[in-house]
Amino acid sequence: MLTTIESNILYFGTPVVLISTLNEDGSANLAPMSSAWWLNQSCMLGMSGKSKTVQNIKRERECVLNLPSADLVSQVDRLALTTGASPVPDHKAEMGYRYEPDKFGLSGFTQIPSDLVKAPRAGECPVQLEAELVQIHSFEEPSSIAAMEMKIKRIHIDEELLMGEKNYINPERWNPLIMSFCEFFGLGRKLHPSRLAEPFMAKNYEK
Repeated sequence: MLTTIESNILYFGTPVVLISTLNEDGSANLAPMSSAWWLNQSCMLGMSGKSKTVQNIKRERECVLNLPSADLVSQVDRLALTTGASPVPDHKAEMGYRYEPDKFGLSGFTQIPSDLVKAPRAGECPVQLEAELVQIHSFEEPSSIAAMEMKIKRIHIDEELLMGEKNYINPERWNPLIMSFCEFFGLGRKLHPSRLAEPFMAKNYEK
């Protein structure tokens, strides 16, 4: 039986993204988030406009979107309740956040150079997307949330995830880390073949 509720959050389940950006002093920041979706060669990110990551993206107008696999969950969780902002904003301090200047070191992810942007990539992530900021859209005005449109400039993929002519990702090999209602999950087995897969694969092979 259905009922009506007033939920504080609506995180029904999206992949975790580790966003790497550059701070003002040139050091790297790494922040997990899970409000992202992709369309064609673009990505929409939804985050608090007060976050260090958003401030860095606004200033540098670029970042790297690193997608961790499910087996990296413990490293990702080390970043929880940390911020690159000093002093820690009041609302985050109330939630138990602490300042951490070296998030790559804390989490154990390795910084590797990007090709087209200044921010480093997280070497252990099997998907790494170099991106540039296109524009920031208003969202739920008045609100501190920033809805950022990012254009993907370069895609780095673990070869183990590829199939066919190396331009199509095998969904049965890709096991993203999923955040659902603030808890971590992975993907289960494939439930049913999709009739949509064949034409999409054919389209990719034609490129």
